[in-house]
This record gives sequence, C-alpha cells and structure tokens, in this order.
Amino acid sequence: MLFAELSKRVEQASPTVLSSQTMSESPLREIYVSTDIETDGPLAGRHSMLSIGSAAYLAGKELLGTFSANLETLPASAPDPKTAAWWATQPEAWSACRQNLEAPTVALKRYVAWLKAFGGRPVFVGYQAAFDFSFVYWYLTEFAGENPFGYSAIDIKTYAMALLRKPYRACGKQSMPPEWFDPVRHTHVALDDAIEQGRLFCNMLKANFGA
Repeated sequence: MLFAELSKRVEQASPTVLSSQTMSESPLREIYVSTDIETDGPLAGRHSMLSIGSAAYLAGKELLGTFSANLETLPASAPDPKTAAWWATQPEAWSACRQNLEAPTVALKRYVAWLKAFGGRPVFVGYQAAFDFSFVYWYLTEFAGENPFGYSAIDIKTYAMALLRKPYRACGKQSMPPEWFDPVRHTHVALDDAIEQGRLFCNMLKANFGA
C-alpha cells in the first residue's frame, strides 16, 4: 500500500526542466573541460603522454579558456611500435607535439592551477574518454599530486548513445546528426581537437536540454 502511494506521487510529480542557461548560472556550475591527448602508446605509465590540450566550456558553449602543453617523455618508457608507425604518417602533427617541451611535473601543476582558476566543478569530456582520461588521471596523480576531476568524466560517444538511442558501436561521429558539428578541422593537434570536441559536446547538450 505504501509502495503504491509513493509510486503514484512520483508519477504525478512535475519533472525538473534543465537548460544550458540554468546549468551555466548555478553557483556550483559545471565546467566542461573538453580534453584531447596525444601519446606514444596505449598504456599510461608504460608509454608517454606527448601533449595535452583542453578547452573549458560552459553548457551554452561559452569558451572560458584553453590549455595546452607538450611534454617530455617518461625516462623509463619506450614508444609502442604500432603507435610509432601511425605517427610516421602524421609528420605535421608529430612536429607540433614535439616543440617547446615541458617536464611533466611543471606542465601538470600548471594544468591544475588552470583548472582551479574557473571556480566551478571541472568535468572531463573526451572522445574516447576511457583512453584520454586514463592518461590524464595517471599524470595528474603522478606529477601534480592531485586530480581536480575526481572521477567525473563524460564520454561523448556514450552520450550520443543516450541521445540517439542506438547501440554504442553505432554511435560514432559518422552516425551523429550534422547539426551537432561546427565547421572546424580535426588536426590531431591536441588543442585543436579539444576545441572541436568541446563544441560538439555543447551542441549535444543543446539538443538534449534546449537553449
């Protein structure tokens, strides 16, 4: 009897309607930190993160700031042969990520300070987040001693799965509606790709929550 009454109240309750505006104006607003990395292999710690690029957005697609760094490789690491072969086909992107190198300790502490400067709650956004976040989490923990993201990470492809109501493997970028994409290039330069993916994610938020 009690369960039936509670169920009836839930069904009759008015749903809370969110919008990108209310999400951005919250005093504990979420900062969506679209992030792309380049590496020389698939495993953080065994292989090196070569570069990181992040673009911090509010839900309404307001770009708050960007961060980028090219990193020195880990002293005890060696490049993965398959990844090295792929890099050989991308000379411009390889050159871009090997300039102005920083020690990981310097770059990651600078990254933490940048994340904290926005005053909100940073949420990692990636495509594929399972890969990019594994490196960012490891590097932050190892070299900065803290991880402002915690375990807050959104995978764009998974979010597309929820919006499109399709199986995960049917939700690649080629299956997404064209209106989700802004006319920006995917260059394999970390910051360029972070900006591109952040705009894509904000367009998906708009499709979900409205203007």
